[in-house]
This record gives sequence, C-alpha cells and structure tokens, in this order.
Amino acid sequence: MADFRLDDFLPWQLAELADRVSRGLSGLYRDKFGISVAEWRVVAHLSQAEKVSVREIHARVRMGKWQVSRAAQRLESRGYIRKRTGRTDRRLVELSLTPKGRAMVNEIIPLALEYEKELLARVSGKREAKDLIRSLLKSTEASN
Repeated sequence: MADFRLDDFLPWQLAELADRVSRGLSGLYRDKFGISVAEWRVVAHLSQAEKVSVREIHARVRMGKWQVSRAAQRLESRGYIRKRTGRTDRRLVELSLTPKGRAMVNEIIPLALEYEKELLARVSGKREAKDLIRSLLKSTEASN
C-alpha cells in the first residue's frame, strides 16, 4: 500500500473529527436534557422552521426515516415535540416544537455555540477553517 497512511487520509480525518465533535457536544445536551444525538438533530432542525415533515428531516440530517420516527416518538413522549398528520397529504407526519421543546432548544443553543467557540479557539485561522469546511460540504453536496 504505497503512500497510504490512514491517519493522513482526509476522509478518515473528517469522519473521526465529526465523531469526536458530536460526542463532545452530545455530552452537553444528554446530561442536561437526556436526549440522544438523533433527538438533538431532530429538535435542531425543528428550531429552524415552524413545522417540518419526517421526510424533510430525514433528507436534511442524513438519518434513516425509522431513526427520525423513533427519535420523534421519544421526544413526543417527553413533551418536546408535537406530531400531526399532514392536512393535504395524510401520509405525511408533521413535527413541531412544543413550548417545552422550544424552551429546551433555547437553553441548548447557547451551550452549543459556546462549544463551537471553544473548538474554534483551538484553531489558528478560524474563518479559514469554517470556510474550508463550508466549501467541502458544498462541493460534495451534489455527489451525495
């Protein structure tokens, strides 16, 4: 295997970094609110819109529909989200944050932003790092 070192391989580095960052952040919301990574992804997406279908969340957060549905079920049972059958398409399930869910998100967001700030403090060229990541995400969007 000429010239291949896993530790220097960008796709591996990015996957490892994403896993480490996700685990670090998940400790913040898991300890305080008892929610999982999947549940965080659902509420984070819901924080950006009034109501969203399971299908839209599935497409946006790259989780299986069953994972989104299961996370939504757990969040609904704890009163963080509301599920409704779509008015125009009864096959769609629309999710929205409850006041309790919105209050939770309002507590988590400052923690998440502080976590991001601490991560970036470890990097020289913070703006360049964020621009590079955004550029890689955008350039790989069409191929995935």
